[in-house]
Amino acid sequence: MKDDLLKYLKSSINRDWLQHYSLDFESNQEINEAKYCNQELYQLIQDRLAEISAITVNQSQQLVVFIVEKNPLNFITAFLAGVIAEVNLFLCDPTWKQQEWQQVLKLVIPDLVYADRTTQDLIVKVGDTVKNKVDNQSNLPESALIMIPTGGTSGKIRFAMHSWDTLTASVTGFKDYFACQQINSFCTLPLYHVSGLMQFMRSFITQGNLVICSYKIVKTKQITLNITLNIQDYFISLVPTQLKFLIESIPDWLTQFKTVLLGGAPAARSLLDTAREYNIAIALTYGMTETASGIVTLKPQDFLAGNNSSGRVLSHAEITMVAVSRDNEVSEEVEVTKIQRQTETINNKIGLIKISSGSLCLGYYPQSFNSIQPFITDDLGYFDNQGYLHLVGRNSLKIITGGKNVFPIEVEGVIYSTKLVKDVCVVGIPDQKWGEAVIAIYVPLKSDHNLSLIKQKIKSQLANYKLPKIWLKVDSIPRNNRGKINYQKLKAITRPVAD
Repeated sequence: MKDDLLKYLKSSINRDWLQHYSLDFESNQEINEAKYCNQELYQLIQDRLAEISAITVNQSQQLVVFIVEKNPLNFITAFLAGVIAEVNLFLCDPTWKQQEWQQVLKLVIPDLVYADRTTQDLIVKVGDTVKNKVDNQSNLPESALIMIPTGGTSGKIRFAMHSWDTLTASVTGFKDYFACQQINSFCTLPLYHVSGLMQFMRSFITQGNLVICSYKIVKTKQITLNITLNIQDYFISLVPTQLKFLIESIPDWLTQFKTVLLGGAPAARSLLDTAREYNIAIALTYGMTETASGIVTLKPQDFLAGNNSSGRVLSHAEITMVAVSRDNEVSEEVEVTKIQRQTETINNKIGLIKISSGSLCLGYYPQSFNSIQPFITDDLGYFDNQGYLHLVGRNSLKIITGGKNVFPIEVEGVIYSTKLVKDVCVVGIPDQKWGEAVIAIYVPLKSDHNLSLIKQKIKSQLANYKLPKIWLKVDSIPRNNRGKINYQKLKAITRPVAD
């Protein structure tokens, strides 16, 4: 049992650090405010610990606990109790339905579920129908684990296996990079997601303040009308779709934050330029569930000076570029040490990003990573001469047309710059002549749009082989709530054109 966490809570029993803003259930307009100190957390955690210890399980296996809590206080106390009791925690999305629970319950069966009654009943119902259930504990590390869900762009749920140590390594790297002893976080993202969880972790570990506020409150602009909070010392994490909406609705509110961390999906160049016009302190980040959020970050002063890179590598991580041949085979490595990044020319060599980090997950449940095998991402990038990381795009999404490489992120950026589309995604579809053809799926800004004007505006900015051969107008592009495109659904949209 992690007694040190209990001792910490007890030693700072009167520390008032957690605030939660939510919409009144009945009126859906009035804002409810709740403040919590460690004394309340301590008592609730003790209650949870009693519940966990009361469950009898096979002593050779660790307890499996699902956390499916919508209420932030319930989530935090269940999470800390699970960490203290050293059980295997699975953080789950409260919005999952039957299909998602079928995926999860084929992987693991819980001994205890923290959720509302409706969700508990659904899990039991789905569990009764699931066949081919796997052993809960096959090939797992001996230490207690924190399983964080990740669907990536595939839509298939899997859990990155983390530990308290990997999460605290991420906090340390963040703290060192921004040179702050206490980290205050304004969290609008769900706590089961790595971006929300790490905001809690940063504030909890560094004894900073944490404000949890429903994004719905922010989106309806009530945050600026009904909450008096000094946010000048706070970090807020957003995804590009949220940033775009807030710049269009309450930009002055965003300018008050110490730093606006931006990640989760590529941001359009035009969106970044607009953020600069409002002098918003953006910190572009590169990271993933597997690395417990950001391992590369751009400082706001660099962003405001015109830098559009992902920034520099944080102290708890190392990045190596791995060269890829034309047939997508991994070949030689381009080693990039910290000293090289700072003092030598890297020659802008594009490669797959290989990561080693104290915050790297231990595997995907229920399989641990091979300690010898490197963690190579699907992301292509390069370091410039000053050691800033630039992302080129996903290798698996790279389009090879007529033997030449086309990176969707570049084409999408140029199309966005026309300011004639709300959303766009560029992919490749099979083509008998060229191997693959470039297709742009787009949402026009206006219903009476002029596609010829869009084509005209981008023609001078892209080589001919990069220009979309096919344009497909849609009402919306399938994205999750963090702005990531669901490529399985997108493939269904483009299938009639590909056929």
